[in-house]
Amino acid sequence: MNDRPTFHGVIPPLVTPFTEDGEVDVATLEQVVEHLVASGVHGVFPLGSTGEVAYLTDAQRRLVTSTVAKATAGRVPVLVGCIDLTASRVVEQARQARDAGADGIVATTPIYAINDSEEIAGHFRAIHAAVDLPLVAYDVPVRSHARPPLEVLLQLGQEGVLVGVKDSSGDDIGFRRLVRGNRLAGNPLALLTGHEILCDAMLLVGADGIVPGLGNVDAAGYVRLYDAAVAGDWDRAVAEQQRLVNLFDIVFAATSRSADARGVGAFKAAMVALDLLPSARMATGVEPLAAADDELIRTVVRDWQAAGSQEPSA
Repeated sequence: MNDRPTFHGVIPPLVTPFTEDGEVDVATLEQVVEHLVASGVHGVFPLGSTGEVAYLTDAQRRLVTSTVAKATAGRVPVLVGCIDLTASRVVEQARQARDAGADGIVATTPIYAINDSEEIAGHFRAIHAAVDLPLVAYDVPVRSHARPPLEVLLQLGQEGVLVGVKDSSGDDIGFRRLVRGNRLAGNPLALLTGHEILCDAMLLVGADGIVPGLGNVDAAGYVRLYDAAVAGDWDRAVAEQQRLVNLFDIVFAATSRSADARGVGAFKAAMVALDLLPSARMATGVEPLAAADDELIRTVVRDWQAAGSQEPSA
């Protein structure tokens, strides 16, 4: 991790705050970005799954990107999720993101379309050819259903089509193989893990960075974890990770709604409990967590704070 790529370190996938009428809460989004940058993050990732990108209109996506780009003011890179059905539609999103201030874009394999490996490679090549921004592949099969094959990722990295991979596959064996293949290919790709609770292990095997949704709740903890890993202080890294594992229980406390509501809703509810958000409102189309879940999440946060939320003992 001595020769770090441009996109590295802690890059939280931003939540999208909403007003009570379902519009993007610009002022709160600015405050969230400022809090994360002040916590030492190395980048931000708006319009990912944690940002509820699938529920946003094009105008809302543009507003989120421009707000985040303005709020970061060049202090950290802004990687913007450009998630859409096929390459032509992704290109439209990517151009919009570029014009709104993105420093890089993140795209999945085609969604809904059924493609083979050659077509998936062509998908990323078409996006790269059309938009002059660094392109990161987002491996999230639970949402896109098709995974970019290892060989395709490495080939596109060597071609300069991709600069990185954001791995949210949950396939730890596959990630380990990607790390090995990337090294053998000369490290053309920045490898970012979407794990929340195995960041220490992923950094140990060779991840360049971490993209944890829980980083919205405790960015400083993930920064300390990353810094400890870079320094080779693995006892400290493991201690930080365990403290974050305890906090991640907020996700398991939420049981009343859909997967989208449970994950992101738990993050937002915890942020409300920590005075980082005024409201846990979800995007239009996603039901709020039940009051009982919200109270359980508050209990997890209180217990976490009482146990010493700031500095663990290694």
